[in-house]
Amino acid sequence: MGKSAVNIKGINYDVGIPTTHGTMSRERFDPQIVSREMEIIGNDLHCNAIRIYGQDPERLVLAGSLAIQQGLTVWFSPSLPDATQEATLRYFVECADAAEHLRQQSPTTVFLTGVELSAFMQGLLEGDTSMQRLGTLINPLRLIKSTILKGSFHKKLNVFLAEAVDLVRQRFRGRITYASGPWESVDWSPFDFVGVDYYRDAMNERFYEKKLQEYFKHGKPVFITEFGCCTYQGAEEKGGYGWAVVDWNKKPPQLKSELFRDETAQARYLIDLLEIFDRQKVEGAFAFTFVSPSYLIIENRSTTWTWQAMPLSNHMRTKTGIRMATCPGSRRHRSLSLPIIMVRIKGLFFSKGHIQRSQ
Repeated sequence: MGKSAVNIKGINYDVGIPTTHGTMSRERFDPQIVSREMEIIGNDLHCNAIRIYGQDPERLVLAGSLAIQQGLTVWFSPSLPDATQEATLRYFVECADAAEHLRQQSPTTVFLTGVELSAFMQGLLEGDTSMQRLGTLINPLRLIKSTILKGSFHKKLNVFLAEAVDLVRQRFRGRITYASGPWESVDWSPFDFVGVDYYRDAMNERFYEKKLQEYFKHGKPVFITEFGCCTYQGAEEKGGYGWAVVDWNKKPPQLKSELFRDETAQARYLIDLLEIFDRQKVEGAFAFTFVSPSYLIIENRSTTWTWQAMPLSNHMRTKTGIRMATCPGSRRHRSLSLPIIMVRIKGLFFSKGHIQRSQ
């Protein structure tokens, strides 16, 4: 296989955001652990970029600096879930100053003005929380009511994004994009890149690749800011909603139903999507996500190993290249770190030159 069209081979990395079950996705933020994880991402997974997301600007900057030390291009992705539009703009201004500090260390640093803001910011859709706003999106009657009361969320989103980009550019001299949801009709003219969180699931599998082609009509490089699935049987059919398998109301939290770990399903899923991105000449893609620190670990007594409802990322060097597994889930429940479980995607070679199957 020749050189891949996917030039930016990245992974998402969580420094901590509030979760829907009332905790932080990463309670413990140890610089030594972060430094080691950056080494793994750069040296073992052979990524050349990292999208660092989270709420605390100091954590974002520290993780970004450690990533730059490993030669990674940093995509600086601040997130302030469930904030008002005014608070989010003030937050982006603060984060733009922080990101400019990183850009001075590495000119390739990219700033993201939010992620799926129609769902994760107040004011664009009916609902007080992100989960309620997501519920509005998938309920036709609620969406119609929201549009009548608030107007088109697409138009309001684009007005907000234009203002956000203008404010950020006053402080940050690098390139800017946005991690959009596939349901959002974004005006990409203020941005340097097109960015979309693009998961495949049972509902969109037939038209997944064709729909991807539409993002190229803007005449700008296209980046997949999130993609992936979890490591249990059937997770590939759930795509970005594979995380919703835990009942957090139980004490302690429990799985909603019995799950069977399946790393090969995740491997096939990621390889399939990477090959689609290659065919469509996507400029870069970021697997979701490196670790999920807050998810529970459950002993499966029928086996000799430990597994998680939302599995951990890890890596394994082989003679044929790197076997890796990520646990892409969703930002609604991000999560953890140790102990590290050895999981792998058989046959996936993330090399610095190209993506290929092991022979």
